[in-house]
Amino acid sequence: MFELIKEDIRAVRERDPAARSTLEVILCYPGLHAVFWHRIAHWLYRHKCRLLARILSNLNRFATGIEIHPAAKIGKGLFIDHGMGVVIGETTEIGDNVTIYQGATLGGTGKETGKRHPTIGNNVVISTGAKVLGPFRVGDNSKIGAGAVVLREVPPNSTVVGIPGRVVKKDNKRVYDEEQSPDLDQVDLPDPVNEALMRLTIRLLDLEKKVEELEAKHKA
Repeated sequence: MFELIKEDIRAVRERDPAARSTLEVILCYPGLHAVFWHRIAHWLYRHKCRLLARILSNLNRFATGIEIHPAAKIGKGLFIDHGMGVVIGETTEIGDNVTIYQGATLGGTGKETGKRHPTIGNNVVISTGAKVLGPFRVGDNSKIGAGAVVLREVPPNSTVVGIPGRVVKKDNKRVYDEEQSPDLDQVDLPDPVNEALMRLTIRLLDLEKKVEELEAKHKA
């Protein structure tokens, strides 16, 4: 557990330019506090102390504004930035080096039993306000855009935007390389709807020009 906590601290130092020192990270980052207390609650949950684990989870939510079910499985190096309003459901599984921004939800879509929350791969970025709902996998090195609502599986190395979420390959290249930091850019994401509208506009202008040429010939 202490090795995992060290990795969590390292993740904050590497991914947040506002983190000036390890002591500041330990004392002032609610996302780190939420993950720390979750790891204790998860240990209690696995050792059949489930009521105590749920109580600790609720105290964690009260203190940090981040709700993580004690049964959720979280890998090393999770960075929850700011974190207020983040919800991570019971059967969620999160890989290594994942970044989650405030207001994101990893939830289910109904009252079904069994696996009902998403599995998040390694090096995934889930942006502000994104909702990932259902028992599917978000592939390694992928990015979920701000406000996206993801309801189906996401292939590795992909970017998802929109409501409902649409998968857009990013130049068919990996978003993350093991020798680099995760791509945390939440602004320069592809917008397939805008791109389609632009193509339609160009096509419409072209057709209007041809109609004008035909009318000119007819009058002549």
